Amino acid sequence: MPELQWALYYLILGLVVGYFSGLLGIGGGLLMVPVLVFLFEAQHIPAHNTLHLALGTSMATILFTSFSSAWQHHAHRAVHWDIFRFITPGLLLGTALGALIIGYVDAFYLSIFFVLFVYFAATQMLLGAKPDATRDYPSRTEASLAGMVIGAISSIVSIGGGVLSVPYLVWHKLPLRNAIATSAALGIPIALGGSLGYIVNGLLRGVTLPAYSLGYIYLPALLWLVIGTLVTAPLGAKATHRLPVNMLKKIFALLLFVLASKMLFKLL
Repeated sequence: MPELQWALYYLILGLVVGYFSGLLGIGGGLLMVPVLVFLFEAQHIPAHNTLHLALGTSMATILFTSFSSAWQHHAHRAVHWDIFRFITPGLLLGTALGALIIGYVDAFYLSIFFVLFVYFAATQMLLGAKPDATRDYPSRTEASLAGMVIGAISSIVSIGGGVLSVPYLVWHKLPLRNAIATSAALGIPIALGGSLGYIVNGLLRGVTLPAYSLGYIYLPALLWLVIGTLVTAPLGAKATHRLPVNMLKKIFALLLFVLASKMLFKLL
């Protein structure tokens, strides 16, 4: 019975994350990670492992949802695959390195960095901030270097990278629709490199992890999260055309502020 209870919690989280991801066109990592930390702590998983497990599990979930989202955008011919090819090598390297490095960072400092990034992303969402399109199409070298930075930060905070890659692409004169579509596709190498990094890191560190963990990925949570997100993401995408998305995005940003503040208060 306890296993079914936790499975239900993970499924509900996946349903909520999937719906908001489809509705608002954002990754679910910023919402998944704090809630997973609370759920793992309630399951009495050792505190020094909860954040790393939450980050790794969230990153692995994003791998599945990114495929679904990228396919939809590709069907509408909105993805710039040339930019995807330029950025991907840097993304893979950056995400893998970021996931490997955090295994050696104390959970307290990692939590502080995560909370600060959530505040940054929520503020950006609340204000609707975006850069002016002032730069030309990125070169292969510049895109690779940008990919390393975007990949490393995305891996450390376990996101699909949209918070960083969409502004970067808009800055380089891509129309917003194409920037969002291309960012969705970039979530695939980000999640792939990050997931591999979290798996290797957890295995090499030799830390005691819960049963059914693959490195820093907790497989029971991953299963139900993926099921939930894949069910509701298409529903959220359809609802985009009939709901007040801008208002819901502000509400979502406020929810992120609350969750991040709860994590911060617990830390301090």
